[in-house]
Amino acid sequence: MTGVALRADALACYAAALAAVEPRRLVAECLARDGRGLVLRDRQGRMRARHEGPVLLVGAGKASAGMAGAAAEATRGGLAGGLVIVPHGSAGRSAGSVEMATGGHPLPDAAGEAATRRLLDMVSAVAEDVLIVVLLSGGGSALLVAPAPGLTLEDKRALTEGLLASGADIAALNTVRKHCSRVKGGGLARAAARSAGLWALLLSDVVSDDPTLIASGPTVADTSTFREAARVLEDYLAPDRIPPAIRAHVARGLTGDIPETVKAGDSVLARVRTLILAGNRDALAGAARVAAARGYAAEVLAAPLTGDATDAGRMIAGRLRAAPRDRPVAIIAGGETTVRVRPGGRGGRSQQLALAAAVALAGEPGVVLAAGTDGIDGPTAAAGACVDGDSIGRARASGLDPERALDATDSHPLLAATGDLVVTGPTGTNVADVVVALRGAY
Repeated sequence: MTGVALRADALACYAAALAAVEPRRLVAECLARDGRGLVLRDRQGRMRARHEGPVLLVGAGKASAGMAGAAAEATRGGLAGGLVIVPHGSAGRSAGSVEMATGGHPLPDAAGEAATRRLLDMVSAVAEDVLIVVLLSGGGSALLVAPAPGLTLEDKRALTEGLLASGADIAALNTVRKHCSRVKGGGLARAAARSAGLWALLLSDVVSDDPTLIASGPTVADTSTFREAARVLEDYLAPDRIPPAIRAHVARGLTGDIPETVKAGDSVLARVRTLILAGNRDALAGAARVAAARGYAAEVLAAPLTGDATDAGRMIAGRLRAAPRDRPVAIIAGGETTVRVRPGGRGGRSQQLALAAAVALAGEPGVVLAAGTDGIDGPTAAAGACVDGDSIGRARASGLDPERALDATDSHPLLAATGDLVVTGPTGTNVADVVVALRGAY
């Protein structure tokens, strides 16, 4: 099997992964009119809730525009407006009377803060007969930005920037975010307490599909504490890298001077219904189906990819090299690794993973594709990369040093020079990352 054919198959698997988590279809399958009422059904088709009356749509995230379009169609005239916040450059058109606002990602900005303030005001002011449908997906944590009293947007930006650069994973980042916010950690449910109910539809970008982590859990009980937030700050940031107002705020939380986030049993959660529409495992299953249909013996790794991206890339390449050689094989994995970017480094975690795999796979037949399902990998225009056994040779022929680029976390320029970048633009969905490793029989 040629390298060209392997690349085509890897890209087809990635496309199938994206199709499996297409947000409009997922919302349409669970939200629909039934006579005079709006019905919420789970993934098995069982009815979870029903509402007769007006509906307000709000949400945030990279997939929320498509989700809002399908939800607006499902209300069939019962829509009482709404507001959805998406990243700059991906707004699209409004869904009926639902406004599309934009905000900064991965760092929150003033536009996101202003939009969140309007969203909270809208939710707090609803009449008692209004159902609030909340549409959340990956990216929602940065887009729903409402600093706690005494904190500023600049405090939140500095905190987020520092934790991202430190290599903190999404769980650690969100633990601190929730304790410095009016909207995260159940804050949106608090604001919606006077409504007829709240239905939260979530497209999961975390490997555990834990609703407390998706968009930092604005509609669910939070299990984390101020003590855990303080531990994250201590583990990942030097004291002088923590904004003084953040440090003081967390200290007040530790002494009980600031209320904790919403906890299980709180009355504001009594009429909340939460549904996970899909997640990373659904994307991997879509990729595996295409791989099997194309003749590969497909294996989906049970353990999610976490931790250092370089280590994950080496592991994937090692498994591909060790796989049986008497048949075409596909190793499919997903998750969210981390990369501690060095000064001057350009790239993201998927590109770092792919470059590490390329170094380990040098001279061997096979390809490794690593890409974000949102179409964005780090501060670059690439979704990720698809490398093969000849990628390192092409890099050296261009005068580039792959090992040095890997150590410097400077994967993007090298992968651009070798022609290995995968560029899709924003995909409209987001369920973390997908890795597809393929090798033919020989």
